[in-house]
Amino acid sequence: MLILAIETSCDETAVAIMRNGREIVSNELFSQADKHAMYGGVVPEIASRNHAAVIGHLTELALKNAKLSKNDIDAVAVTCAPGLIGALLVGVNFAKGLALSLDIPLIPVHHIRGHIAANYIAYPELEPPFLSIIVSGGNSLIADVRGYTDIRIVGRSRDDAAGECFDKAARVLGLGYPGGPALDKLSQGGDDGLFNLPRPVIEGSPYDMSFSGLKTAIVNIVHNASQKGEELDTSSLAASFARTVSDILVPRVMAAAKELGHTKIAIAGGVAANSRIRADFLKAAEDENQTLFIPPLSLCGDNAAMIGAQGYYEFMAGVRADMTLDARATMDVDMVF
Repeated sequence: MLILAIETSCDETAVAIMRNGREIVSNELFSQADKHAMYGGVVPEIASRNHAAVIGHLTELALKNAKLSKNDIDAVAVTCAPGLIGALLVGVNFAKGLALSLDIPLIPVHHIRGHIAANYIAYPELEPPFLSIIVSGGNSLIADVRGYTDIRIVGRSRDDAAGECFDKAARVLGLGYPGGPALDKLSQGGDDGLFNLPRPVIEGSPYDMSFSGLKTAIVNIVHNASQKGEELDTSSLAASFARTVSDILVPRVMAAAKELGHTKIAIAGGVAANSRIRADFLKAAEDENQTLFIPPLSLCGDNAAMIGAQGYYEFMAGVRADMTLDARATMDVDMVF
C-alpha cells in the first residue's frame, strides 16, 4: 500500500511516500529555519505562508523521486493536530483536495503518534507494546504504547516542553534558532556539574515533569552575569543544562517502564537528537536490561515519513476522514479524530 503523507505542523514542510508503513519510497523536506532565525523562533504567519508556497512543488518532487504518478497513490495521510493552527490548515486543506481529486481515502494523523512511528521505520522488528518518551519543541510526554493506535499518556510536562526549553536557553546564550544543535555543540567539554539547576518533582504524579523553572534559572544566570560584568562559562552552563534535562527525563522513563512491565523503550522527537540525552538513555537501558530504540537523526525532527508510517496503521484500524476534517492546535495523543 502506498500512502502519500503530508506534515506541516510547525516550520517544516514535508511530503513523503511510504509503502506499507515501514518503507520510505521518497521523503522530501523544506526547512524554514533560516527564515525564522532572525526572530529567534517560529513566526506562525511566516510558517503558514511558506507552507502554502512550497507544498505543491514538494508533492510533485516526492512523486518524481519515487518514480510514481498520483494515480499510483492508495491514500493520503496528513498531520491534523497538534501544532500551529495556520500551518496545520495548509497541510490539511491540501491533503483534502488531493484525496478528493484522486477519489482515495484521507487519513488523519496525530503528530505525536507520528513521532512514535518514526521508530517503526528505523526498526522493522519493533512492535507494540512498549513505552515511548516523546520530547520535542512542543511536547514532552511519556506514553504507554499498547498497540499501534492504542496509546495512553502516563506522564507529561505540566508547563513548557523540553524542546522549547532548549530553544529558549540557546536564545539567551546567543546561539540563535534552532537552538538544540548549537547548544549540544557548545556543551561538549563543559563541566556538567558546575551549575546546580532545578529538577522539579510533581507531588502525587511521579511521571509528570516541569521545565519552566529550569528555563527561568538559565535566563537568570545569564542575565545576572551580564549585569555584573562577569565572564560566564557558557560551555559548562550548556553541559549542566543538558544533564539536568536528562536527569528529569531518564529516571521517570525507566521507572514507568518497570511499573508497566515494559522491556522495550522507544525515544522520539527532536530532543532525542541531543547527544547527552541519547547517551544517558543508552546507559540506563543497559543497566536496566531494557531494549532501547532511538531513530536516526533524520527521523527525530518533523518529517512526513513518520506521518505516513502511522497513517498506515491508522488506515488498518479503519480510521478515515471526510471533507469536514479540520485541524486542531491542541489534542491529546490518546484521543481519536
